[in-house]
Amino acid sequence: MVSNKHTVPDSSRLTGWYKSSYSGGSTPQGECLEVARGHAVIPVRDSKDPHGPALVFEPSAWSAFVSAVKRGEFPTT
Repeated sequence: MVSNKHTVPDSSRLTGWYKSSYSGGSTPQGECLEVARGHAVIPVRDSKDPHGPALVFEPSAWSAFVSAVKRGEFPTT
């Protein structure tokens, strides 16, 4: 399933994909990420490309990223 340590080449082979409730279609080009539940690692993919690759994160790295986003550590343009 995982081609290397950090990617899955065809993310459609994984189950449990969902989009954030904040991705309600209000973005002009539908720029959304999807995350898959129920895996030992955290796969993340572009919602516009469900058969494309997924990046894979260790749970601790994903948790740190989400916490940083919630704290506003990433500027928005």
